[in-house]
Amino acid sequence: MRLPSATSANVPGELIRDAEAGKLSIVTKHGKPVFVAVPLDDRLLDAGLRVALAIKLFDEEVLSLSKAARFAKMSIEAFLEHLGKQGVAVVRYSAEELETELAQMRLRR
Repeated sequence: MRLPSATSANVPGELIRDAEAGKLSIVTKHGKPVFVAVPLDDRLLDAGLRVALAIKLFDEEVLSLSKAARFAKMSIEAFLEHLGKQGVAVVRYSAEELETELAQMRLRR
């Protein structure tokens, strides 16, 4: 396991090389851990990390619902159910968007 400092000149390059070699790295700053770089392999992904990553990427709006579900190797329906169990909002309106939507619904009555 490698312990590169966050101030190392070539941290990204070192992390990538270590990950490609299958090595876990802990990055520290002033001697305190900041993050862990874990090389991804099918074993880790299939052990639940795939779904956790899909949820995180969807929640941060990096992946759409369908792409996140596909990444998680789940149907959209199963992924939606999983998101609900994790308390992750699927529909996200800003206050302005919600007000516009409600106003349009009132006009349709």
